[in-house]
Amino acid sequence: MLGQLCPYGLTCRFLGTHKDNLAPQNHSEGNHERNPLSKDIQKLLWKNKYKFPKASAQIKLLGLKDGNKNKAKAANDDNPDEACELNDDDKTESLSCIPVNVEPDPTLCKEINNSEGEPLVVSSVQCVEPRPLKKSKVEVDETLNDGTGIHDNGAESEDLNLINGIKVSSNNQSSCRVDLITTPHLREKKIIDFREKLYLAPLTTVGNLPFRRLCKTLGADITCGEMAMCTNLLQGQASEWALLRRHPSEDLFGVQICGPYPDTVARTVELVDNECSVDFIDINMGCPIDIVVNKGAGSSLLTKPMRIKSIVQAASTVTEKLLTVKVRTAFFEGRNRADSIVSDIYDWGASAITIHGRSRQQRYSKLADWDYIYQCAQKAPDNLHVIGNGDVFSFTDWNKHISDCSKISTCMIARGALIKPWLFTEIKEQRHWDITSGERLNILKDFVHFGLEHWGSDSKGVETTRHFLLEWLSYTCRYIPVGLLDIIPQRLNWRPPSYYGRDDLETLMASDSAADWIRISEMLLGKVPEGFTFAPKHKSNAYDRAENG
Repeated sequence: MLGQLCPYGLTCRFLGTHKDNLAPQNHSEGNHERNPLSKDIQKLLWKNKYKFPKASAQIKLLGLKDGNKNKAKAANDDNPDEACELNDDDKTESLSCIPVNVEPDPTLCKEINNSEGEPLVVSSVQCVEPRPLKKSKVEVDETLNDGTGIHDNGAESEDLNLINGIKVSSNNQSSCRVDLITTPHLREKKIIDFREKLYLAPLTTVGNLPFRRLCKTLGADITCGEMAMCTNLLQGQASEWALLRRHPSEDLFGVQICGPYPDTVARTVELVDNECSVDFIDINMGCPIDIVVNKGAGSSLLTKPMRIKSIVQAASTVTEKLLTVKVRTAFFEGRNRADSIVSDIYDWGASAITIHGRSRQQRYSKLADWDYIYQCAQKAPDNLHVIGNGDVFSFTDWNKHISDCSKISTCMIARGALIKPWLFTEIKEQRHWDITSGERLNILKDFVHFGLEHWGSDSKGVETTRHFLLEWLSYTCRYIPVGLLDIIPQRLNWRPPSYYGRDDLETLMASDSAADWIRISEMLLGKVPEGFTFAPKHKSNAYDRAENG
């Protein structure tokens, strides 16, 4: 094959072995995806040797307990009594020790109010619920002079005095302290004007890179990656890091992370800030999924406002990127909490807040409460961007929400983009697009093309593309063509009966049967393997289940 062009071009999974043989017109530097996870960084994360100087310093400054489980060893072999705290199972360690757990100053907090479950703070430094830790095998009996220092090996190289660009004091041989960095003011951070920009919401499973790339071609202005769990990112899981990938066409791009504790979120923000090219970082505090809520993350944080404050304060000070937060109205139905957060979250360090007009308990069983979103927007500071989210399905919906409340910067579009991604075009052109089945098929072709470029064009890449295409088709079947509607526009909560389209392809696209979705995929990707079956992950076509909307 030497000297010959690869027939698969850039879509070949083995491009790295023969990229020099590609024609110049097929090799475009500007088409390369960004934010890959390098092997060196992954190994550091695996071995728990990646340094987080900014996050660790900020956690100490806030008086929070440091839950990072790092390896440590004695500072001097001649003095075995001086030892750092060991991790549960590991006894080997890196050249320098990581700070041991820092207890909050008892003078900063009063007794906990048993009725409310919240600490009463008498200082600007917060005393919040500490992160639960496992018991260490070795107890630290000797208290250091400054109370926050760590043991240092005197034989270390001078190069270790710089950790991720942060100067580490080396005057004291028995301890090292990270010099605190002045927190950048919000005015010193990069400004993103969210006002009246079309914002594609972070969408689990379907909001992958090819789909976001497709939405960019249809008019989306801001895109955000799928929600990534902080713990998985800190562990260097390649599958989780894949959610942070960015296409060059995504000119305004953010990543969304989710975690339950300030130290975990702060370290993840510092890691993303150092290793990824993003314009903003969004913290998810509204995810209703049980597995996330049971870990204390997502919408369960709405029941812990003091922890929300600590998370935002810790995360905003370790990055110069804009920090945004996404919440729901409340955890329980009828107990709205978002209005109590929106008035202070700008002072804590967030630049924008997205409010989904539903509670966690409600899921999608009712329409979004936009009146409450307007109420929250009125309480927000002038410099805080308030983004509304919920049931935007036409340009008239978007216009109404923007005009009804001047404090709403823009609307985030989620399920509406899944059902009809050309919604962005309708908003920009201010029209109801009576799209034909042929035009819809061309959009599916574009997605397949982008998917083969992203996942590869071999058999594995084809089946991966097919899987995500079928997940998407489980939403698009809910679209009703404008030409068949008696009342325009269609509402997101409508349950359309079975109908015949204006041609056979339109009828096929309206089917809620997985067998018909597979037929559409075979038109674009060929025959499915023998014994292939598919069930949608989110069961979005199951109208009889209230939580699936």
